[in-house]
Amino acid sequence: MSARRRRSLALAAAVATAAALGATAAPSASAAAVPLDGYELTWGIKASYRTYVTTFAQGTFTPGAGASQAENNGAFTFTGGTGAYDPTTHVMSLGFRGELHVKSEKHGFELSLSDLRFDSGKGEITADVERNGTTEDDVPLATVTVTRAMTDMATTLTKEAGEVFGSASYAGAEGDPLSIVKKADPEPEPEPSTTEPATTPPASPTAEPEPTGPATPTAVPTGSPTPTTQPPTPTPSVTASQSTAPATQGEIADGTLDWGVKQSFRTYVTGPVAKGTITASEGATQASGNGAFTFSDATGTYDTEAGTLKAGFEGAVTFKGHEHDGAHSLDLTLGDLRVNLTKGKGTLSADVADHDETTQDVVLADLSSPSPTLTAKDDVITLDKVTATLTEAGAKAFGGFYAAGAELDPVSLAVSLTEGAELPAGTDGNGTGGSGTGTDGGPDGSGSTTGGVGSTVGGDLGGSLASTGSDIPVGALGAAAGAAVAAGAGVVLALRRMRATAG
Repeated sequence: MSARRRRSLALAAAVATAAALGATAAPSASAAAVPLDGYELTWGIKASYRTYVTTFAQGTFTPGAGASQAENNGAFTFTGGTGAYDPTTHVMSLGFRGELHVKSEKHGFELSLSDLRFDSGKGEITADVERNGTTEDDVPLATVTVTRAMTDMATTLTKEAGEVFGSASYAGAEGDPLSIVKKADPEPEPEPSTTEPATTPPASPTAEPEPTGPATPTAVPTGSPTPTTQPPTPTPSVTASQSTAPATQGEIADGTLDWGVKQSFRTYVTGPVAKGTITASEGATQASGNGAFTFSDATGTYDTEAGTLKAGFEGAVTFKGHEHDGAHSLDLTLGDLRVNLTKGKGTLSADVADHDETTQDVVLADLSSPSPTLTAKDDVITLDKVTATLTEAGAKAFGGFYAAGAELDPVSLAVSLTEGAELPAGTDGNGTGGSGTGTDGGPDGSGSTTGGVGSTVGGDLGGSLASTGSDIPVGALGAAAGAAVAAGAGVVLALRRMRATAG
């Protein structure tokens, strides 16, 4: 390891250690600051904010002047970090090149971030923010929990960040992790071969000295030593019942599907604006605490060699809210859920009843399983945490409440291939559902929930759509939508459904 590399490692360790101990000693007059350069900062602000900008707001992120963004709407990287390290206080301060422009014509906002700065002593990241034609310097966007590695450091958004990004709920919210790394120095060009004796150049006057702070702790072993040999594993004898392998294809005997639709939607329905109910029926149940739903009595077919599964499940879930004179503006029922998978990819569909109008076989979500294969254990195929992404048809079924591409709650399912096979317990407690007339929606076993379960006034939309947890900034809705929320009109979904119950 080169001397320069050792200095860099010691520097980072000293900075993190001192920051963790809260070192605040005044710098010595004889201590010279160590110049730093060649650093990069990577931070995504907040994943839900990036999703909001590019989906709901139909906006864009445009990095420039040395900044870049990772693929698939990922985090942002700012380059050319320069600054100094104080060997007395062990504080590192860095400024970075790059600008980030955020714009949405649909929701009418535009802002720019530049001159990002990091201070390990304060544990803070700041930026110059331009919006509404004015620029404010050194706006604190997040506090940072400084670590020795200086990578994946936890961040907490500030009150000022909530103002910049248009959502008061961001104040104190967890931001994306932040990393600061020193780019590797380029390898020196090989010296040409000459007959002159090699000479050692004098040390550069700007070379980084070893920090005089506390000694870098030695590495701690991550675990106990692994023995070089293991005792032989006995080979179990194969009984007659074990020798018979289950069929690779056939009819499903039974099964369950666990799915919460979307947690934020459940919270919205039972929250202080919709003031609605959720009712699980016809064989479906809901976990306590306004939890996920379990659909039962699976039927269908499977083929483990081809990796295909087609399963239908019994049960229905009804969401009602925004009651006006005995009628509900929101009256949505999902039933007859079906999963169709081939090598880990597929769809989730359902019959959708909007008030008295029913549409069959609506493809609500695209599914993506962590594994492309279907494996039966004890004659049961189990798939956990299958990713569900809202389709265009699904977005329409929810009345535009969420945009296509939004992530729904994950799907878990288990199907038995033989009549006696034991199914695992459902996810999220596999509860029997809850109902309550109080504001906490306490369970009583009837399968419905009433009141403000899990909702908080003053969330992302000041206690309305904020209760969905969708992280949509309040300023993005505009004055008209804000007035509609204040009047209890139920945001986009309820407004659309008012027509069905008018008169």
